[in-house]
Amino acid sequence: MKSQPRSVLTLYLKGVAMGAADAVPGVSGGTIAFISGIYEELIRSIRSFDLTALRQMLRLDFKQAWEHVNGPFLAVLFAGIGTAIFLLSRLMLFWLAYYPEMIWSFFFGLIVASAIVVAKKIPRWNPAAALCGIGGIWIGYFITIAVPAETPTTPGFVFLSGMIAICAMILPGISGSFILVLLSKYEYIFTAIKDLKLFILFTFGTGCAVGLISFSHLLNWTLKRYYGPTVALLTGLMIGSLNKVWPWKIVMETLTKPDGEVIPLVERNILPTLYLEATGREAYLLYAVLLAIAGFCLVYFLEKLTDRDMVGP
Repeated sequence: MKSQPRSVLTLYLKGVAMGAADAVPGVSGGTIAFISGIYEELIRSIRSFDLTALRQMLRLDFKQAWEHVNGPFLAVLFAGIGTAIFLLSRLMLFWLAYYPEMIWSFFFGLIVASAIVVAKKIPRWNPAAALCGIGGIWIGYFITIAVPAETPTTPGFVFLSGMIAICAMILPGISGSFILVLLSKYEYIFTAIKDLKLFILFTFGTGCAVGLISFSHLLNWTLKRYYGPTVALLTGLMIGSLNKVWPWKIVMETLTKPDGEVIPLVERNILPTLYLEATGREAYLLYAVLLAIAGFCLVYFLEKLTDRDMVGP
């Protein structure tokens, strides 16, 4: 199935939004893909990297292979994702270090609205959909309270990290970046991006490619046969992940890395009114509320933009 005609710039900007979301632990680029109306086409396009495409490339029939994998759609979208990740990797690390309350507030509002928008796409709520929704909430919440572990930096584990993280990046509600945090590879990979450490990036990217193509087949199968329960599960994942993006937290346990850097290991959510006393940091409550509203409104802007793109030639 070919992609419907749409503005290349609009598709590129959706890719930028996906890349920006994937750069933040706790937010999924898959969420942006879902609410912007390109999720199913993305999964179908990735899934089309199959034996047919391989045979066409071996015959040097690159034009046919390009059309088979919906190349124009993927090229524009991944150009936007790549742009955002490379340009925002340094900026995101800065914001998370100095203004975490504000950046998490923005994404909290974004995910709340995303869950509402995605839930509206469920054709009919029945026991199977309800059960999957509840299961999604539990899985999403469990992932957010999992404790990061110390892991090796060998090429094999970097490859495995890419395979696991990319699966989460295309699932609405599960953040691939947060999976990297759990695997203790978030700063490692983003530092490699910032410093252009090509071998690490190639190893991680290869793992991403293998995981993406493999996992897309399963997603495509479930969306075709069990659309309602699958979307309910994805909605639940988003709701469960809200625990991670709550802006005001106190650190309960820390981990000291070999280089002496102390990083948070276990955190607990608290009310903003208690935040200053508990942490000595300003809660920025007014800015946080405004940014949460901005994130909420952005989702509906993307949804309306998508509705407009789907109308007409």
